[in-house]
Amino acid sequence: MINKVTIGEKIKIRQADIKDVEKIASLCEQLEYSVTNQQIEQRLTKIKNNDAHIVYVATLEDEYVIGWAHAHICDYIVISTPAIILGLVVDKDYRHSGIGRFLMQQIEQWASLTGCDSVLLRSNIKRQEAHSFYEKIGYTNIKQSVTFYKKLQPQ
Repeated sequence: MINKVTIGEKIKIRQADIKDVEKIASLCEQLEYSVTNQQIEQRLTKIKNNDAHIVYVATLEDEYVIGWAHAHICDYIVISTPAIILGLVVDKDYRHSGIGRFLMQQIEQWASLTGCDSVLLRSNIKRQEAHSFYEKIGYTNIKQSVTFYKKLQPQ
């Protein structure tokens, strides 16, 4: 089921709140990230207390969350300060309606207001549809890389 919506009249963008935890977790599942409501609540609580992070949600008029975006200001030595997109997802039933673009515009505005001079994001190589979306809204693929991961043992 694809639900078409009119951006501006029916969609609101606001900062995420604890009441959004269940829907944020559900949207994470759509991107194949397995998380619990409790994990999202703990992480969102920590993020909300850090001015270098922002999490926005896109909601319908009834406050039903249909998308979210998370960004972080990151200071690097080798490049000037960008905002890094750490997550963006729109409910599969509402994609191709301009909601992702709306969320990205909000992130870009926040980044500009906080002194960032660019927005950087990474996208899994298998998410070709997402790559097309980012290119359509003005992003350029500047690098291909390999991601390494190491699980740390609790101290």
